[in-house]
Amino acid sequence: MVRVLRSTILPAPLEAVWEILRDFNGHDQWHPAIATSQIERGQPADRVGCVRKFRLEDGAELREQLLTLSDADAAYSYCLLDTPVPLFNYVSHVRLIPVTDADHTYWQWEGQFDTRPEERDEMTELVGSGIYQAGFDAIRAQMGLEA
Repeated sequence: MVRVLRSTILPAPLEAVWEILRDFNGHDQWHPAIATSQIERGQPADRVGCVRKFRLEDGAELREQLLTLSDADAAYSYCLLDTPVPLFNYVSHVRLIPVTDADHTYWQWEGQFDTRPEERDEMTELVGSGIYQAGFDAIRAQMGLEA
């Protein structure tokens, strides 16, 4: 199993970052790879078990299910149900922690998945840079924060 862990510190209060990230269906508003997103069956985006179906900018479609959501911990986890790329058994965890001496936010994004051995490096780079780092950069830009 492959494990990818990325983290960053945002010079913003945890509550402001959580307000954006908490919306499981809001990633099309900030992540550059996401063109459109919707929650299936009209369920609320914060209901554990809800499924988001989204289309990437390149036209690929994916489905992910919300597994956990904790406002107390400013954290959630989700899994991939359908994807055109070879990420199997993919589960991801997002967690925010306050950096109290500066009112900043530590953001950790971690994923585990299986893939074909010959695609391990490519999928690790896709997840680490194309999803996680691109997301950090996009939130930083959306919030008007310095890199």
